[in-house]
Formats: sequence, C-alpha cells, structure tokens
Amino acid sequence: GIATQNVVEKELAEQGLDRETLGREKFLEKVWAWRKEYGSTIIHQLKKMGSSCDWSRERFTMDEGLSNAVMEVFVRLHKKGLIYRGNYIINWCPRCRTALSDEEAEHRDIDGMLYYIKYPLKKGDRHLLVATTRPETMLGDVAVCVNPKDKRYKQFIGKTVILPVVNREIPVIADRQVDLKFGTGVLKVTPAHDPVDFELGVTHKLEPLNVMNPDATMNENAGEYAGMDRFECREALVEFLKEKQLFVKSEVHKHAVAHCYRCHTMVEPRLSKQWFVKMKPLAKPAIDAVKKGKIKFVPARWTKVYLNWMENIRDWCISRQIWWGHRIPVYYCKKCREAGILGEKREEGIIVSKTKPEKCPKCGSTGIEQDPDVLDTWFSSWLWPFSTFDWPDENEDLKYFYPTDTLVTAQEIIFFWVARMIMAGLEFTGDTPFSDVYIHGTVRDDTGTKMSKSLGNIIDPLDIINSFGADALRFSIIIITATGQDVFLSPKKFEIGRNFANKIWNASRYILTTLKEDINTDLCVYAKGNDLKLVDRWILSRLYSALRDVTKSMERYRFNEAASGLYEFFWHELCDWYIEFSKLSSGDKTTQVILYKVLEKTLRMLHPFIPFITEELWQNLPHKREPLMVTSWPHLQKEFISEKLERDFEGVIEVITAIRNIRSEWNIDQKKEIKAILSFAKAKDGAILKELEPYIKKLCRLESLETGEKLAKPSHSAYAVPKMAEVYIPLKGIIDFEKEKRRLTKKKDDMAKQLGSIQKKLKDKHFLSKAPKEVIEKNKLSKAEFEATLKRLEENLKDIEV
Repeated sequence: GIATQNVVEKELAEQGLDRETLGREKFLEKVWAWRKEYGSTIIHQLKKMGSSCDWSRERFTMDEGLSNAVMEVFVRLHKKGLIYRGNYIINWCPRCRTALSDEEAEHRDIDGMLYYIKYPLKKGDRHLLVATTRPETMLGDVAVCVNPKDKRYKQFIGKTVILPVVNREIPVIADRQVDLKFGTGVLKVTPAHDPVDFELGVTHKLEPLNVMNPDATMNENAGEYAGMDRFECREALVEFLKEKQLFVKSEVHKHAVAHCYRCHTMVEPRLSKQWFVKMKPLAKPAIDAVKKGKIKFVPARWTKVYLNWMENIRDWCISRQIWWGHRIPVYYCKKCREAGILGEKREEGIIVSKTKPEKCPKCGSTGIEQDPDVLDTWFSSWLWPFSTFDWPDENEDLKYFYPTDTLVTAQEIIFFWVARMIMAGLEFTGDTPFSDVYIHGTVRDDTGTKMSKSLGNIIDPLDIINSFGADALRFSIIIITATGQDVFLSPKKFEIGRNFANKIWNASRYILTTLKEDINTDLCVYAKGNDLKLVDRWILSRLYSALRDVTKSMERYRFNEAASGLYEFFWHELCDWYIEFSKLSSGDKTTQVILYKVLEKTLRMLHPFIPFITEELWQNLPHKREPLMVTSWPHLQKEFISEKLERDFEGVIEVITAIRNIRSEWNIDQKKEIKAILSFAKAKDGAILKELEPYIKKLCRLESLETGEKLAKPSHSAYAVPKMAEVYIPLKGIIDFEKEKRRLTKKKDDMAKQLGSIQKKLKDKHFLSKAPKEVIEKNKLSKAEFEATLKRLEENLKDIEV
C-alpha cells in the first residue's frame, strides 16, 4: 500500500499536484488507474519465466471477496478485545507520513553523534550532564532520569533542573531502566519521542509533550524553532548551547537507526493514537504448531528465528495514515463526540461494522463519519491462504485447497507475512495454512552485494530471457543455488543453462529422428527378464537411479542437487555414452524403444526446471498425449536398478576414457586405428570387457583389441591403470620416439620451471603472511597439479627409452 501510493504521488508531483489538492476520491481514482496499467507487470514476468499457475484464479487483496474477509476479521478481532486503539510510541515515516510496524522500520548502523549537554540545577551552580543522540527532542523533555543504584547521582534524585533553551523546570527522577554505562548515566526523558521514555512517562505519570509535526518539522511547542526541519533544528540548538556554554562536547557514536522500508527515510519515534492488534494470544497456537512439527522450516535454522520473534512478539500497529488500502471499518458519531461521550479511555461513540451504519445505535444520529486511516497492507495479506477462496463462506474450493502444502518465500518476510499467516489460519480456520515453509536465499551480484534498483546492480529477468531464454534463466539459478543460500549472479552464469538447454534440444531431436512412427513403445515387448544387452540394462539402471535421487532431492528441497543430478545423467551418461553406444545398434528396435523410454521419462523430470523446451519436445514424441505440464511424475521401477551393474559399467567407461586420454596425451592422430591390450585381474571383468568389445573398438578407433588375464606390459607402451583392467597401447610404429622424446623433455623442463616458481612463492614468509587465503590455496592447488603432471611426463619418457 505504501509503495503503491509513493509511486503515484511521485507521478503527481511531476505534474505539480499532490493528493491533498486532488482529494481522497480523485486520488484513489488515480491509484486504481495506475494499478490497471501496471498491476499485471508481475503476472507478465511470472508467465515469461514459466511459472505453472492456474491463471484463472488470479486474485488481488483489494478484490471484493478478499476485502469482505478483511472487514470480517477486523470486526471479529475487535469483538474479542484483540483490536484496540491507544496512544503509544510508534515508528513514523515523515516522508510517507504514516505509522509503520516494527518490521517495516529497518534498522541500519550509522555513524551518528553523541552530544553532551549541561542541564543546570535550579538551586546552586551545579549541573547534570546529559548525553543524547537527538538534541532536537530536548525541547520536549519533561524530566531527567538516573538509576537509583548510581552513587554519582543519588543526591540529585527529587531535585529540579532547568531545561536549557526553553528554561522550563523539570524533575530529576530515578528508574532502574537507565543504563549506568551509556553516556553519562543521565537520561533525558521525552515521552512523546522515544519508546523507553514513553514507558518511563507512564510509570512516573509524566505528561508527554510533542514538539514535531508529521513531516518532522518542529511544531509550535518548539518555540522559536517552530517550522525548522528536525536536523536543521539540531544544528541550531547545538550552536545556541555552545553560545550559552551549556555544550560540553560531541563524539562519533555508531548506533542502529530505523529507516522506512519503502522510502528509506529515517524513522521518527512518535506518540500517536493508532489501532493495534494484541498479538500474544494469537502467537501461542502458532508457536505450538511449529514446536510440535505441524509446520517445518527449510532450512531448519529459520525455526529458531521464527520462534524467537514469536515468543517476544509485540502488539501490531495496523493503522496507516495513507489513502490507498482497506479503510478501517470504524465509524464515529459526530453528535456523541461533540457531546463528549467519547472519552479518552472508553470506546463509546465508536461503531465497528463491516458496512457503514445508517445511524448511531446510541443516539440515533445519522451524522456518521468513517475513520480516515487504512489498514496495514499485511492485514489483508495475512489472510491470503483462505481469503482467496471467499472465506468466511464455506465452499468446495476452500475445502480442497486449504490447507495447502508448501510456502516458498524470503527470509525478510518471515515476520511480515509467514508468522502472521500461521496465526490467522489457526485463529480463523482452526488449521495451519501450510505444512512446509521453504526460505530461499537472497539474489546478490557477483561481488556479493544484494541486488537493488537504488544501487543499479540488478539483472532484469526479462533481459536474461531475451538473451538466453527462460529455460536457461531458471536452470542456471537453480543449479548454482544451494538450499536456502544466497545466489551470486552475473550474466555469464546463465551460459550454464543455455548450454544445457541446447544440449537437451539437440540430443532429443536426434533421438526423435531415430524413432519410427510404427514403433511399439512398450518396453515389455522387447525386454523379458534379462534379455536386454548390458548397455541397455545399464542406461535403464542409471535412469531409475537418477529418478530416485532427483525425487529424494526435490522432497528435501535440495533443488540444486536435483538439477545437478539431471545434468549429470542427461549430458554425461545419456548423451556422452548411451547415445554413442546406440549408434552402433542403428535400426535395432530394442535400442529405439529404450531411447524413447529414457527420453520420455527424462523430459518429465526436467520439466519443472526447463518447462518450455521440454513441453515442445514432448509434443513431438510419437503417440500424442496430454500436455507435459499436467503429466504425472515418472514412476520409480526399482527392479531396473542394479548398483553392481552400474559399478561394472563405470569400469568400462574408465577403460574407454583411458584409451582416449592416451591418444590425446601422445598426440596420436584421432583418425588412425591403433592396437590396445587390456589386462584384467578378475574373470568377471574379462567377461564384461569381452561383451562390450565391439563398442570399445568402435569408440576408441582400434584395429585390434586383446584382452587377457594378468597380461605382461609390452615394451615401449603407453599405459593407464583404471579399476577394471590395465590398459596398454603399443607405441612402436605409431609415433616418432626421438621427436616425442624432445617434445616431452621440453614440456618437462617448462613444467619444472613453473613448479619451482610456485614452490619458491610458497616458501616466502612475506607472501604467506600478506596474500589472501584464497590466493595461497590456489597456488597450493597449482603446485599439486604441476607435480602430478611432471611425474606423468617422467613416466612417459621412460616408456619410450630405446
């Protein structure tokens, strides 16, 4: 509400207008027009990002049904005595000119000043020295206070001091709330401008004196300083006090100061008559619900934060002095008020009603006027889980959708919204609104600074969608964000998602081209028992293992782990290996069906992460079906999972990779067919290698492959030692030994120089004491890599010694 009104008021200011000039009715017409033009912006962005919502159920807190729920709740709480009106210190925004709740007043550490001022005693030539951060409020002082245990000031309790500047006599009182260690231990008491002072004022029956206007200028009670801005007044007062030799000193003082969460103006504590909700009775059931596990927070650390706030909860100031929002359903009888029936502590003459009464129920007068304030935005939002379904009316939608399952939100609104929704749900429906609360991290730039429009470091999601695609945006953010952790974003990081989306598209299109229209996609027709080839059984095992792990990660809200699992399976197992194996069985119906099955189930798993491309591909699968977005999650068929098979096949992959690495390491022409020898230690490994021999030969471009148990290493051979079998590649006739020796020797010498340089740096005490930790660790990592490479080069040189 405050944010929307701020935007419209800024637009009016550019036209030389303000809300007071327009009047309430005309101003609200302007706000509604703005809402009609811009209110759909967020919905448009959500749709562009692929949020899978039922858009026919879009609701707005100012809709008629939701507004009815707001009025109903206010009336019910008032009847229970949980809503009341009173004069208390509240957070006041001079820019927005409205009260704020404690949660809307964000505290920031600032370098302020602590001013030391003499308050002369009425009798004698002594004084009390007061330290304050806000000299301008001294004009509203009604006492000075010391701690009764403070031996320095016991003799002054009960005496009178002269308030500087205005020369008003004020008493010296004693109270245990005074901090002996802060400043001088003497506290100026300004009940109208400080929450602690207000409590002191109530305890000691001191009459508060307000010296500020709503815009934080000084009012008539400030005397000659009336009309000055609060900070201008501060400077003028300090100068006056210096002239009168009542100013002792000032010093830098770092302290937390509240600022408006919308316009960032420094908040002013102000005595004001406002409407409040008593929160402790509402908080108790909401505390119990979390303690008993009916609601759980993910990550779990937020449970403690929630409980700490709830167990120390303060009453909620719900009235706002703005015009946009739900008008408070309180009416006043002018006649009763004029007759003085409405007392300060009584609520006679106040009518709380969902609709405007025709006449006063007490005196019958028709002179009824509504309270000008509106309700805090969050007063409508805390009802959202059930007000969206036309509560308090009983209906099928409400029964079906309430309570819901999971709330996904940010940590900064745990108090604004999450806690209040839980309290409202339990109070008005008797049940919690959700079972899980997933708290996501904050989006930061790549330097770690929180993204903010005011700082100019934001990344517009729509710009990323235009450059990389919505699927790339979604997948990139998910895969780089650990559960509940902040995410550090830069445009380059969206390349992860773009590259993966391209891989999905290209691989899927390839698979689709291999499928024949008349193919029977029922795997059971082709697979009876263990009739499937080893490679087919492996990919099915990996598919269902990935499905098991991804499902488990999703259920635990570890979305980045789920995304990583899918990435690993699709790119490195399906594409890098099975599709390559499948090309060697071109036209085989079983292979086609397995490709189809794996793709079909993988698209279902990928859809929540990458909705647009997967939906397009799904629609191109043979045998048309319902849209992917409403298709069920794949069913886990555990009988296909074999961890032993996966381990065995991993061994084969290591063998193929080892042969390919040797080719690369020794600069062997990739087109040249070579010989390879595999020496295994276990007969079962030999059987697997024999079964997959055609694949190994084809994928490694081998003219021959010899396998045997515990074979000797031939002379002049390159070798590798994967788990399943030792790999030997005879080099004679393939490479020029002398030329290769010169190349390896040069590379070894270069590597030794680089290693020496790093070793010298890591022995330098000056470097180790001054360099950042991450730089030292990077050098240590480089040292280990160089040492490993150097060792390998030395081994290679031995292999070609003639």
